[in-house]
Amino acid sequence: MWIVKRMTNCPRFRKVRKEITMEKRYTLPVAIALVVGTVIGSGVFFKAEAVLTKTGGNLTVGILAFIIMGVVMIISACTFGAVAQSHEGVEGLVGYAAASCGKTYGYYVGWFMAVIYYPSLVSVLSWLPARYFGVLMGWEDAVVGGVFMVVTYTMNALAPKLAGKFAIATTIIKLIPLLLMAVVGTIVGLANGMTEFNFSNVVTEMPFTEGLFGAIVSLAFAFEGWICATSIGTELKDSKKNMPRALLIGTLVVAIVYVIYYVGLAGAVESEVMMAGGEAGAKIAFQNIFGQVGGAAIFVFVVISCWGTCNGLTMAVTRGMFDLATESDSPKLKLFKNVDP
Repeated sequence: MWIVKRMTNCPRFRKVRKEITMEKRYTLPVAIALVVGTVIGSGVFFKAEAVLTKTGGNLTVGILAFIIMGVVMIISACTFGAVAQSHEGVEGLVGYAAASCGKTYGYYVGWFMAVIYYPSLVSVLSWLPARYFGVLMGWEDAVVGGVFMVVTYTMNALAPKLAGKFAIATTIIKLIPLLLMAVVGTIVGLANGMTEFNFSNVVTEMPFTEGLFGAIVSLAFAFEGWICATSIGTELKDSKKNMPRALLIGTLVVAIVYVIYYVGLAGAVESEVMMAGGEAGAKIAFQNIFGQVGGAAIFVFVVISCWGTCNGLTMAVTRGMFDLATESDSPKLKLFKNVDP
């Protein structure tokens, strides 16, 4: 500790550290991928069953719930985009909070995001891919979850550019099964009458408001996570323009993909069968359209999808204390402003 204090008090050392800034390493596609990738995890694959159950199999009410949550997400993201455009030099959630509601509010938001919000989500999103990977391989998910967490953190700490490319790759990969089901499921369903049957036949009659709000509550977590993209604001090229664009484009993509995927599922399997299948409902739908291989492959895509979300959250959590320190005047947090060369 004595050596470290002597080094940090050295004028030459302080000068070198002051000159080091966060590299503008990320482009607009990375930011969009981070928005889409942190929202789309395992939820979209399995929430259709929950929405059908809450609405009694009423597809129209279910689609309305998806649209409402999509609109809420887009409006929320555009609000952050407006803040990013309005305040020159302000970047990241903590900066937005401080600029909008004062430094004290931003300070507490920073602590919450750095030590509670981001770490909690990272732990969950390390366990989820391990869970489905364990189903495929027959392994214990707890140990594998630790491996996912360590590997993802190591990649972000030592190769942040690679983490950005990984975010783009996993986002593209996770969109493949969703778009395939949306297109192929809809075509097949229209051809064999399954889509029309599911839209015209409600499994269980339920009050409109009860079904709608029950579905909205079930979907809330599936539309969450886009806020993590703001964590790379200091490293995003032309952040003032690109961050609002990424938030708008990314949330629009998510909202559209969710709705068309839900419609695609309606053409793949009867709503009653989907509801009875529980979490296996998505697997049944993929098996009906793409065969047994497609049903097994869904778990592979879910693993990749969850891992991509874990990577996006890890990108945020590794910057949590830096964002807090840069917006705080506390001398005790000064250490966290330093960026390793």
